[in-house]
Amino acid sequence: MRVPQWIIEKKRDGQALSADEIGDFIQGYHAGEIPDYQMAALAMAIYLNGMSFEETAALTEAMMHSGKLLDTSGLSRPVCDKHSTGGIGDKVSLILAPLAAACGLAVPMISGRGLGITGGTLDKLESIPGYRTDLSEKEFLKVVDEVGCSIIGQTATLAPADKKLYALRDVTGTVPSIPLITASIMCKKMAEGLDALVLDVKTGRGAFMKTREDAESLAKNMVRVGDTMGKSVGALLTNMDIPLGHCIGNALEVRESIECLRGKVRGPLWEVTRELTAAMLLLCGKSPDWESARETLEDALGSGKALEVFRQMVAAQGGDPAVCDHPRELAAAGQTLPAPSPESGYVTDVNADAVGRAVLVLGGGRTRAEDGIDHAVGLSDLVTPGQSIEKGQALYILHGNDDKRIGQARELMRDAIQIADKKPEPPVLIYNRMMPL
Repeated sequence: MRVPQWIIEKKRDGQALSADEIGDFIQGYHAGEIPDYQMAALAMAIYLNGMSFEETAALTEAMMHSGKLLDTSGLSRPVCDKHSTGGIGDKVSLILAPLAAACGLAVPMISGRGLGITGGTLDKLESIPGYRTDLSEKEFLKVVDEVGCSIIGQTATLAPADKKLYALRDVTGTVPSIPLITASIMCKKMAEGLDALVLDVKTGRGAFMKTREDAESLAKNMVRVGDTMGKSVGALLTNMDIPLGHCIGNALEVRESIECLRGKVRGPLWEVTRELTAAMLLLCGKSPDWESARETLEDALGSGKALEVFRQMVAAQGGDPAVCDHPRELAAAGQTLPAPSPESGYVTDVNADAVGRAVLVLGGGRTRAEDGIDHAVGLSDLVTPGQSIEKGQALYILHGNDDKRIGQARELMRDAIQIADKKPEPPVLIYNRMMPL
């Protein structure tokens, strides 16, 4: 018999846990036999003392097997997904999923909601009238099979121990632990029945991992766990010091994503999306090298095929596909207020953290899981580093519905954008590629 407090004491004292000890503890917690306070104690011991790679892999396996595994054996295409650790303006999934599907992959994407300053893919998609993120597993796989991709929220049967543990970590100060983050991400993704997975590990002011060292450690951990589980996993370390794209806020980001699928948006958003999708094609054997993968993606974008897949996914999940033709018909805020530049010059910095906080106070994010979201609010036409600007030209356009919130957002944005006489060097978008090839 393994007594829970003995396992807690062992990790408290910095000792390694066996796979059986970890498995029994997670199984007992999921079954309700181990109470929250003991799980919280173990999570804090892990936070303080860390876990070996072997322990992390065992924790991932245990949480993955706490529920059902998605059966993708009936899909005729290679099955691949992408996971992002989250950032400001990170709308990549909305573009990547239909783009990858247009290139012959099956993409069963299970995404999350935003909490704090980082936006959530589900919140963005729910700004499309009628779009359902709560499909059953049968409906989910049907859409993937017929359309090529589907984006939904976590089901009740997929890694339920993780869902329960994450809620506990969120209120016990144990979220920023690389072993716990690794297991939380990988258990859900490995339960999706994937052939391959690409990880977008973001680092910088607008990311959860503030330093490249921590981001690289997390990426290496997740790639290694995937390899141990017999899956082809790659990771890209990407820059989140500055927001990704020109629009921040749910409906605004959907609009920008549609414009990107139309081929009208280039720059960092497209470049990061293209590289992540190219990595998917490489891992699944759809392209022999990076250059040919990029050419395939450009063809899928230029032909309109990727936009058509997005249109079909929206319709299949109950959404109004008309937004693909008229994205400005998405929810609109009552006030749109340009912020004039106080001087001429070049934009040298846009602080992603400040931008995320501004959109949060406008009502575009949540501080508690149960908070509602105003899908219409946010910032659009946001300038980027290297862009020339004239005095009086808009640095961004603020979309708001509440005067008090608008005032708070303006204050947060007061020093978020820096301007100088000299044009800066373009920011590095991708710091590193970790590919098992």
